[in-house]
Amino acid sequence: MALRSTREAAARSSPLRGLGWLLVGVACSAALAAGLLLSPLRTRLLPTPLVDRGPRPATDGRLLGHFPYPEAAPHTLAAIAQGMELRREAARAFEAMQRAAAAEGVDLRVLSAFRSLALQKQLFFDVKANRNQDARTRARVSAPPGFSEHSTGYAVDLGDGRLPATNLSVDFERTPAFRWLQANANRFHFTLSFPRDNHQGVSYEPWHWRYEGSTEALRLFEPAQRFAGR
Repeated sequence: MALRSTREAAARSSPLRGLGWLLVGVACSAALAAGLLLSPLRTRLLPTPLVDRGPRPATDGRLLGHFPYPEAAPHTLAAIAQGMELRREAARAFEAMQRAAAAEGVDLRVLSAFRSLALQKQLFFDVKANRNQDARTRARVSAPPGFSEHSTGYAVDLGDGRLPATNLSVDFERTPAFRWLQANANRFHFTLSFPRDNHQGVSYEPWHWRYEGSTEALRLFEPAQRFAGR
């Protein structure tokens, strides 16, 4: 009788125990669901850490006024002076332009031509540090690496061989060489990159000219051309 009574009590109590475990499971599921729902909310409420990533490119790809440009491959370059190279087609055009100028008594001198990304990095960051300049101030006279026309192998800085004191100076605009370039450079597909008051915000550089005499060159400089035309 005692055994039968114990079994009957167990049978009567088992549904209650099952219901209790069911309620515990439901409570755990609800807690888990609430945690998942609140997780994004907690994420949104947490403060976003501030990370200084430096200057950011503009929506048109420019960085501090300069458009992005690739580095010319070594096999595409040809020498135009000691230690100076341009893309082959630009080099031929420049040499023809230099001869034409010489025939009229103008001494066009190459001051800078192709620059590697490594060299451009030195010219931008090292000089910036030595002169205690901020990035925006430095970018008015030198492009960040990856954003210089010189890296394309199509850009060249020119001077007047008879007036070297005007090299890389606004005073170059007063030289016979600059006046000759204004009158004749387009015949050889060279154009002034940064005229006075240009829309890119780059300082006026009467010595900086770029070659636009090939489809590849036109493609590379088309964004700058469109921007200049606005």
